[in-house]
Amino acid sequence: MDQPLVSVRDLKIGARTDSGREVEIIKGVSFDIAPGEIVALIGESGSGKTTIALSLMGHARPGCAIQGGTIRVGRRDVTAMPERQRAAMRGTEVSYVPQSAAAAFNPAKRIMDQVVEITAIHQLMPREQAEAKARQLFRALALPDPDTIGSRYPHQVSGGQLQRLSAAMALIGDPALVIFDEPTTALDVTTQIEVLRAFKSVMDKGAMAGVYVSHDLAVVAQIADRIIVLKNGVVQEEGATEQILHAPKHPYTRQLLDAFEPVPHVPVARPDAAEPILAVQNLCAGYGAMRDGVPAAKILQDVSFRLERGRNLGVIGESGSGKSTLARAIAGILPAYRGNLLLDGKELAPALQQRSKDELRRVQIVFQLADTALNPAQSIETILARPLTFYHGMTGAARNARVIELLDMVRLPGHLRHRLPSELSGGQKQRVNLARALAAEPELILCDEITSALDTVVAAAILDLLKELQRELNLSYMFISHDLSTVEAICDEVLVMLKGRVVEALPAARMSTEAAHPYSRLLIGSIPQLDTGWLKGLEQDPALMAQFAGR
Repeated sequence: MDQPLVSVRDLKIGARTDSGREVEIIKGVSFDIAPGEIVALIGESGSGKTTIALSLMGHARPGCAIQGGTIRVGRRDVTAMPERQRAAMRGTEVSYVPQSAAAAFNPAKRIMDQVVEITAIHQLMPREQAEAKARQLFRALALPDPDTIGSRYPHQVSGGQLQRLSAAMALIGDPALVIFDEPTTALDVTTQIEVLRAFKSVMDKGAMAGVYVSHDLAVVAQIADRIIVLKNGVVQEEGATEQILHAPKHPYTRQLLDAFEPVPHVPVARPDAAEPILAVQNLCAGYGAMRDGVPAAKILQDVSFRLERGRNLGVIGESGSGKSTLARAIAGILPAYRGNLLLDGKELAPALQQRSKDELRRVQIVFQLADTALNPAQSIETILARPLTFYHGMTGAARNARVIELLDMVRLPGHLRHRLPSELSGGQKQRVNLARALAAEPELILCDEITSALDTVVAAAILDLLKELQRELNLSYMFISHDLSTVEAICDEVLVMLKGRVVEALPAARMSTEAAHPYSRLLIGSIPQLDTGWLKGLEQDPALMAQFAGR
């Protein structure tokens, strides 16, 4: 093998807790990356993927420190460098593409100014040359209007475009190594395809090496030459992408692969109820100032469906299709301006302020991001106690006992009730989010993308928990997602939404084989497969993608 571009030996990274205790996060990790090779670091949340990736730039998160081992990039020993030299290396020899491109851009500055900024900081080239190079990268990354997109502000481009622009920012200094930190996690499936294609094309042409951090094995299969599997800061397995995907040796790797393919949902037979738990008739909702009873921005347009008691309805579609607006309209957070909502055959008022306490109790919503849904200043006990008092008038010892019961319901230990949300993992926070909804003793739970921010193993565990709770408590779910495989794992029926309208409705078990609408077929065809040749062999009509995605 040629001299490796990156050589990591016995890397140890530790952190000091608030109580002063030393914790080892990365426990003696070693690996090499050859010039031009893309290596994926995979594992669930807390496995140490991002911590290792950031250390290749000589960076450790606040409270963390590199405590042992060596990292060499080219001929330079990153661990032995002073901070000034590490800073000079970032953006030129090693660069970084973040998970959230929106957070990487300054909303007040034009895109071009931000993309070329690193060339001025390190005096790499004159401004005119930097702008010409940026436009070249915009073309290579398949961005629209490459000659003029740089004059826009970040809010004037889509999420997928912004993600590719953040790659342009990382690539303009001609780095030898690019670190991709879950750069497609927050994107819709069709947008993800475009971004992956663009990344792969530019990396291949430039013969750059890369580190791709992800929990999504199907995405990794499209871009990585080799995979390193991590758990709790320790390498579990390392090998060529084909070998890891099709002949894994370690039980944990097999667990990750199993979690990638959720068990299909088997509908539970229910006695026929006279009325569906929820009936939605010609619902219209939108945002902005009202004029003649109609909002400035109309989002939902004549949406109708029925959800039978004890069954689950999936709603899929890309960002902007109206999925979350539908959940908010049903919950009464965004009152519909036209149409009817019937709960068990009885009319529900459009706004939650007009609904009775019992109506509010029976329909609960669980939001996508537990981080923003849970009050960071309150303990888990306080968060769960509030709905118990509001809906059931519980206080004192009875309420405290019920909090412990609720945590047990979502498979969390009772002692976590004394913690703050920031002291829990992403999966634990989402379970608390669910426990808060269960505190009301609802009949219908609206789940808005509740697994999209979670890694594959944790997401699979949440889906299993939802199924278990449904059997025990006779719940009905409306499950919103842009991921069809998630919906298939828990839902009986699926609605496909496009630009505020339902374009197709089918039983979940038949959606992959029988969907007829071109947009449904596009969504289904854009779900990455555990096959290294899948992206290369994927043929999609660019005009169709542009028409439906509005990019």
